[in-house]
Amino acid sequence: MAGLSDQDNESYEMGMHTEQLAGRTQEIFFSPREGENFVHPDSFDVDFDKRAEFDAAGLEIAEINLKIRELMESGHGTIVVRNPGARHSIGVGILNRLNLIIDGSLGYFGVGLIDGPNVRISGRVGWSCAENMMAGTVVVEKNGGSTFGAALRGGDLVCRGAVGSRTGIDMKGGTIIVGGDTGAYSGFMMQRGRMVVCGNAGKNLGDSMYDGTIFVGGEIRSLGVDAVPGEMTDLDRAWLERKLAMYELLPSRGVGHFQKIVAGKQLWNYDNLEPTEKKIVL
Repeated sequence: MAGLSDQDNESYEMGMHTEQLAGRTQEIFFSPREGENFVHPDSFDVDFDKRAEFDAAGLEIAEINLKIRELMESGHGTIVVRNPGARHSIGVGILNRLNLIIDGSLGYFGVGLIDGPNVRISGRVGWSCAENMMAGTVVVEKNGGSTFGAALRGGDLVCRGAVGSRTGIDMKGGTIIVGGDTGAYSGFMMQRGRMVVCGNAGKNLGDSMYDGTIFVGGEIRSLGVDAVPGEMTDLDRAWLERKLAMYELLPSRGVGHFQKIVAGKQLWNYDNLEPTEKKIVL
């Protein structure tokens, strides 16, 4: 448009004209101290001391999720769901501060697409638990299925037991903590965030990871393409101790035995490599 320059644009004032959108930088526009003030416009004002519980046996999935929403709307900040029966897609899409207690096991896609709630699951979970989680905490007391924390973006996702293959696939932020073992291709195409495996890791760990960090306390069967050992620092060890202690998963011998895996970054410019170089990387 005539008469307008880059300096007249709001994006210029925000500094976005200098941002290199190559996936290697991140420009911050908000103060972390203001984080508690950022809520979804349709979120409910709940009281954590106001507790409710209901029996999900015999209810359809949609009825269970609607019941949770109705209780939040009436101000209940702590909700207990009894007898979930390992149904799929329970507790999805909660964009609210909430203490959600699942007394039992969940099926596929449990508590996915959430932003804010603190969830505790007393049983097991199926595939893709907490996929695309934005913020909050999810703690699973027993074992988890494959693609645990798929495309995770924020918050803490914890499984005290073992999980299946492709844990944290396409992970974009946040933290995944596994108290036991994890399966093959965990950290596949990982982009950001941290993954902590207290037990053993299956083959092809971190395959094609672009960025992020993986810590493993046990044995690693094999590393995937472009995943390489990293140097453990004092900050890494301090963070591990603090984070594992939060969820009572800190090993009695500490964290000195943990290995650190990072991206070799040979795939960052894969399209620009010569054919012979591509064969070496792969």
